Amino acid sequence: MKELVRKNILNVKPYVGGKPIEETKRQLGLKEVIKLASNENPLGPSPKALEAVRKAALGINRYPDSSGFYLKRKLAKALGVSAANIVLGNGSDELIDIIIKTFVEDDENIVTSDSTFLEYGIIASVYGRKITKVPLRYFKYDLESIKKKIDKKTKLVFIANPNNPTGTYVTKYELRDFMSGLAQNTLLVMDEAYDAFIDVNDFPNTAESFRNKNIIILKTFSKSYGLAGLRLGYAVANEELAAFMERARQPFNINSLALAAGVAALDDKEFLLKTRKAVLEGKDYLYDNLKKIGVSYVPSITNFILVDAGQDSVGLFNKMLKFGVIVRDMQQYGLNNFIRVTIGTRKENERFIKVLTKILRGKEKP
Repeated sequence: MKELVRKNILNVKPYVGGKPIEETKRQLGLKEVIKLASNENPLGPSPKALEAVRKAALGINRYPDSSGFYLKRKLAKALGVSAANIVLGNGSDELIDIIIKTFVEDDENIVTSDSTFLEYGIIASVYGRKITKVPLRYFKYDLESIKKKIDKKTKLVFIANPNNPTGTYVTKYELRDFMSGLAQNTLLVMDEAYDAFIDVNDFPNTAESFRNKNIIILKTFSKSYGLAGLRLGYAVANEELAAFMERARQPFNINSLALAAGVAALDDKEFLLKTRKAVLEGKDYLYDNLKKIGVSYVPSITNFILVDAGQDSVGLFNKMLKFGVIVRDMQQYGLNNFIRVTIGTRKENERFIKVLTKILRGKEKP
C-alpha cells in the first residue's frame, strides 16, 4: 500500500493530542479524572456562546454562511480593521494549512523554531515543503539565529508568540529588530493563540504594523473563550494577502454553530475577565507551590506552565495518569525531562500539586 502514498506522507509524524478524559476513565477504571494537558479554558465555554449554539442548532439542516459575514463584521469592529482583513479558519491548524498551500512553492522553504507548535512542521511535511527549525535559546525563540537561516527561497517564518509549549515570548523590541531588513518576499506569521493571558508591557502590538508589512496574525477562540471543541480561529492580514488565502479556503470550513458562538463570545466580556483572573491567580498558586516542593519551571505569560520534571516526562505522565491527572509529556517537542501543565481551577491546581508531590516522594500508586 505504501506505493499508493505520496513519498513525503510516509515521513509525516502525526500530531498527538492530549489524552481524553473519557478514554483515561475507561482504560484505568477511574471515576474522577482531571485534564491539564491541552491548554483548555478551566471555566468551560462562554455562557453567551453556549446559548447561541443552542439556538443555532435548530438550523443545522442548512449550510453555514460561507463568508462568515456577521462574525467577520464583529471581529473587524473589535480589532479596528476591515472585514476584508480577516480570514476565518477551522481552528489555527487549518489557517496554517491555508497559508502554506497558498504561498509556499515547491522549491521554497519555511523557517521556525525547534520546540514550538508542532503543526508548523507537520503541515509543511504533508505538503513536502522544506522547513528549517532553529533551536530555542533559554526556552525562547532565537530571532537572531532564525534571521541567519533565512535565504532567498524562504517564503514563511512562523513565530508562536507566546510560544507553545514554553510559555515564553519575544518582546516588541526583539521583533522590531528582527523585522528590520526582512525581505519583502518573506511572510512573517505571528501565531498569537494565547494573547488573552499576556501580563507584560513589552509584548508586540502586531496589529499596528500588519497593514504595511508582510505579516499574518493568527488568533483563536479555543483558549480564552473556551470554544476549542468548535474549532474556530482567524487570521488578520492586509487585504491582498487575505484575498489570496480566501481562494485556498474551503467554502464551508466554519460550521454554523461555531459562527454563532463566535459572534456571541465577542460580547461576553465578563467571561473573558473571569477567565483571565482565574488563569493569573492559578498561575501564581502553581508558581508558589512548585517552589515549595523544589520543582523548577519556565516563567509563562500563557495559561500553561512548562515544568522541569527532573525525570523522563513520559514516565511522569504515566505515573500521574494513575492518579487521574492528565498532563502533557514533552517528548514530541524534544523536551524529554519536562511536562506541560495547563492552569486549571483552584481545585484542579491543588490536585495537580498534591499528586506531583506524592510521586516525587516515591508514592507512585494511588
